[in-house]
Amino acid sequence: MELKLAQLTKTFGDMTAVDAVSYTMRNGVYGLLGVNGAGKTTLMRMICTLMKPTDGVITWNGRDIWSLDGEYRRVLGYLPQEFGFYPDFSAEEYLLYIASIKGLRPAVAKQRVNELLHTVGMEQVRKKKMKKFSGGMKRRIGIAQAMLNDPQILILDEPTAGLDPNERIRFRNLISELSEQRLVLLSTHIVSDVEYIANDILLMKEGRIACSGAPQQLIADMPIHVWRCTVTKQEEAAYTRQYKIANMKLTVGGTELRILSEQQPCAQAVQEAATLEDVFLYHFGETGGENNAVL
Repeated sequence: MELKLAQLTKTFGDMTAVDAVSYTMRNGVYGLLGVNGAGKTTLMRMICTLMKPTDGVITWNGRDIWSLDGEYRRVLGYLPQEFGFYPDFSAEEYLLYIASIKGLRPAVAKQRVNELLHTVGMEQVRKKKMKKFSGGMKRRIGIAQAMLNDPQILILDEPTAGLDPNERIRFRNLISELSEQRLVLLSTHIVSDVEYIANDILLMKEGRIACSGAPQQLIADMPIHVWRCTVTKQEEAAYTRQYKIANMKLTVGGTELRILSEQQPCAQAVQEAATLEDVFLYHFGETGGENNAVL
C-alpha cells in the first residue's frame, strides 16, 4: 500500500496553510509533529477528503483519491481532534449507530463492535452513557469508531490532547498494536506521543515539512549539540537570552541549564546525548509539550 502526497498545497485567501508538501507513506506509524498552527489539521483533512487542495494531488496505490471517491473512503478511518457523540448513547449504542452510517450490515456491525470494545478496553462499560466517560474513555471510543470499517489508513488528529499521563501511555500502546498491517498517521504537538511508536516523524513548520525521518536519524542529523551546565541566578537571564534552553532546574549551586549550542557555552558545560525533544526545540524554538508549545 502507498499513500503519496505530491506538491500538496492549500491556501485560504492570502494565507498558505499547506505549502507544496510531498511525501510517500506505506505501512507503519507516521508522527506528524509541529506546533499549533503549523498546518497539520489542514493536511489531514485533505488526506481524509474533507477539504480539496488548492494544488497538488494525493494518490492511494497510484490512483487519485478524489477519483476513487467511496472506494477510498472505505479504506479510511479518521479520528478528528474533536469528534461528535451523543451523550445519552451508551458506548455500544454509539458504535452501532456509526456502523450503520458507514454501511456495515447489522450482523457484521455487532461482531465488529464487540471486537473493538475488547480491543480498546471498554467491554465492561459498554452499556454506560458516554456523558459519564472520562476524556480518555471518549478517545478510546473515538478510536473504535475510526476502526469500525477495519481501515488500511488510520488518521488521528491530536488524539491525546487533554489526557492524563496514564491514559496517554495506554493510548500510545493501543496505536502501536493497531499499526500492524496498516498505515497510521498521528498528528500531535507533544513529542512523547510519537517518540517511541513512530517509524518515521515529519516535522511540520509553517505549512512545510521541515525535515523527516526515523526518530534516531533526526537526532543524529541535528547540526548543534546539547550541553548541561550550572550557572548562578545572576547569570541565568543572560544565558536564556543567548541560547535555546531545553530545560532549567534550580539546584543548591544555582540553576542547572540544558542548552542547545554549536559551541560549548561555558568552560564547565558538559556535552549530553540529544533527544527528539531537543530536535523539536531546535526547529521550533520552544520545548515540545502540551503546556509550553508555541501557539
